[in-house]
Amino acid sequence: MTDLSKMYPRLLAEIKERVRSAQYEALKSVNKELVGLYWDIGRMIVERQAEETWGKAVVQQLAVDLQNEFHGVGGFSASNLWRMKAFFEAYAGQKKLALLVREIGWSHNLVILERCKDALEREFYIRMTRKFGWSKSILIHQISNQSYEKSLLGQTNFDQALTPELRAQAKLAVKDEYTFDFLELAEEHGERELERALIGKIEYFLRAMGGMFAFMGSQYRLEVDGDEYFIDLLLFHRRLKALVAIELKIGKFMPEFVGKMQFYLTALDRQVRQEDENPSIGIILCKDKNRTVVEYALHDAGKPIGVATYEITRTLPKELQGQLPSPQEIARLLEGIEGKR
Repeated sequence: MTDLSKMYPRLLAEIKERVRSAQYEALKSVNKELVGLYWDIGRMIVERQAEETWGKAVVQQLAVDLQNEFHGVGGFSASNLWRMKAFFEAYAGQKKLALLVREIGWSHNLVILERCKDALEREFYIRMTRKFGWSKSILIHQISNQSYEKSLLGQTNFDQALTPELRAQAKLAVKDEYTFDFLELAEEHGERELERALIGKIEYFLRAMGGMFAFMGSQYRLEVDGDEYFIDLLLFHRRLKALVAIELKIGKFMPEFVGKMQFYLTALDRQVRQEDENPSIGIILCKDKNRTVVEYALHDAGKPIGVATYEITRTLPKELQGQLPSPQEIARLLEGIEGKR
């Protein structure tokens, strides 16, 4: 009986994990077929309209007949048929995206189709949804908060501090600016006030960070040779499989912040990180930063660190709107996130 009590929990855990895996694969298969169906319907409507010069009345009639034929099956309203048409037209000439859209849900596709106009922006949100498992609500939040622009502008040293397998996905997981518009803070506030406010709204905070973070603790204690040190916030990124240390600074970025963060990351890697986890990552979160100073400070840093700012509004600073990488650079970065899944 003793042996059974030791072995049974492990057996149960393994079977449960296998069931979840099978459910996920079945869901993916169903979703792929559904998106493929809607793609084909959109294609047929486009082709017949071109050949027969159909008007709106035909699509309205098509919706009625399909709903009568497939009673109880949703998705065949006239408005959804028009969405299928727009969906096909948006991606028909883009072979790469035409395949990618089948990897995410129909509702996710509609959000991206209707809220994003640029092809690279659409590709970004499709890949990120696929990679990090964003729910529809998290996807909407990410688009509203301009995650595309803020991720591409990010200042990190990941190119020299992380392996090629992790670089691209880490760069896209750490933004240049985070929007905490859910906080009720005065313009003048202290670091502990900011920390307490974020913890008090932890669900909103984790969503603003990207939706794939788990909360590990605040004022996370480390002991090195008898002395105590405390990390403001410690998270864990589930897809990167890495601890993420966050230092909160209510003022402007200072170069010395990098040295302190490198010390924390070394301590985490030696004392806290598990054998199957990737190197710990640091995010220095400031109210303001000089981009040149950040570039210099990170140049020779050996630990993976990103420097970001936080705001309580949703607008990307005007001076940064024209500084996105070239389309070629964006395309290479997006391709890089497919590595480790």
